[in-house]
Amino acid sequence: MHTPLCKHAVGEPEEYVRRAIERGIGEIGFSDHSPMPADYDPNCRMTLEQFPEYIQKVVDVRRALPSYPIKLGLEADFHPGMEDFVYNIINEYDFDYVIGSVHYIGDWGFDNPANIRRYRHADLYDVYRQYFHLVVQAVESGLFDVLGHPDLIKKFGFRPQQSYEDLILRTLQAVKKAKMALDVNTSGLRRACREIYPSRRFLELARELDVPVTLGSDAHDPQHVGQDFDSAVELLRSVGYTQVMRFTRRRAEAVPL
Repeated sequence: MHTPLCKHAVGEPEEYVRRAIERGIGEIGFSDHSPMPADYDPNCRMTLEQFPEYIQKVVDVRRALPSYPIKLGLEADFHPGMEDFVYNIINEYDFDYVIGSVHYIGDWGFDNPANIRRYRHADLYDVYRQYFHLVVQAVESGLFDVLGHPDLIKKFGFRPQQSYEDLILRTLQAVKKAKMALDVNTSGLRRACREIYPSRRFLELARELDVPVTLGSDAHDPQHVGQDFDSAVELLRSVGYTQVMRFTRRRAEAVPL
């Protein structure tokens, strides 16, 4: 769940919570894009000065709706060389969970529609190799509880012709060793790839390795809260999952799916 502070979401936290209640969702967690150094992707996140405002927004909606469980989370980027900055950010407040995501390969914001042309002239397997290499680094950093939209690189529907299962397996082995969870994220169904993050095969391999999962809709609009959860639950059950993880003060708890 995001807030307008990230500059690409609409609706205030209370609207997201009320939408969740309408949809019968038992708990909601906010995880807006964290501040990063000033020259890193400034148009898609809150500033460092706005960070306390984000925390206050969640505190305020908890006070407004005290009978409904609302978790305080954060989606923090992994970018090599910025680990110390991220460490300090995520330890400044008592978060319930921190999602780690990769949105950049070098200077390429690969999930930004403005940069889509670079896919058309690239070796797609090499692009995927670079992406998953960064994802493994993110997992091994020890900074995060959940791996966000694990195969985001497929967002615009560009996929290599050859299998990249080797890259997925290496990623999952790292996730398991780090005792993290995978974000099963329905926002992919709203993108050109028209597929949940991660893919069915990704989840089949994850289940074989007994890697836990969380469930999220990555909402940037109250209307997206819980969107396509029925499809996500069906997918998870079909590959053998019977539970998902919830987090409180960065401790995971398994609950029935």
